[in-house]
Amino acid sequence: MNLKVLIVDDDFINRKLLQALLKKHPDLIRDVVEAENGAEALSAVREDPDINLVLLDIIMPVLDGKEFLKVFRSDSRYSNVPVIVLTTDDTQKSGVFELGADDFLLKPINEEKLMEKIRRWGEAL
Repeated sequence: MNLKVLIVDDDFINRKLLQALLKKHPDLIRDVVEAENGAEALSAVREDPDINLVLLDIIMPVLDGKEFLKVFRSDSRYSNVPVIVLTTDDTQKSGVFELGADDFLLKPINEEKLMEKIRRWGEAL
């Protein structure tokens, strides 16, 4: 697999931890792009058509994960791009699926579970 993953999280440390986890799997992940909020994430996917998987936090300033999902899923160009929501808030689960998220993982992130989900969605692409 040759995935280009977009990490969307307002927490710098969370982004760096995720990036470090992903870089341990070069067989699966080709490249990692970061965004601090949903607005930056929308710019990133518009500028880089190679992004083929999104790891999305929900609670962020400027444009949160739910608003990002609404805009992202309203554009047919991104209908095949899986979005895995990563959050500490389990109550968000049903709401994000209704908005078009493909998968859900609670923080703190378990590397094995995350890589399993990424592998499964990557194979579906």
